[in-house]
Amino acid sequence: MRFEVKDTFYLDGEKFQILSGSIHYFRIVPEYWRDRLMKLKSLGLNTVETYIPWNVHEPRKGEFVFDGMADVAGFVRLARELGLYVILRPSPYICAEWEFGGLPAWLLKEDTC
Repeated sequence: MRFEVKDTFYLDGEKFQILSGSIHYFRIVPEYWRDRLMKLKSLGLNTVETYIPWNVHEPRKGEFVFDGMADVAGFVRLARELGLYVILRPSPYICAEWEFGGLPAWLLKEDTC
């Protein structure tokens, strides 16, 4: 697969229009991901975009979580299985009306001097 940007977007040499909607996997229990992604696809969209909140995946310094509602890889695999492209929007600051913009609270205790 080759993605290019020239005068427009191209995917494997063919013009490609990204039609996307946002679904935040970390706000939905995994049992509903398929349903929500199918609904997005039924709207005629070909791409899902999602934030990756740092505070969900590293709630405490050095402790990483990538299972359950934090299984971003599983969410991406499911989207691909359903024929959707994915735009990942990683932290550090995600906004999205999310506590502390997605930054982990333990950062407040870090000595930055």
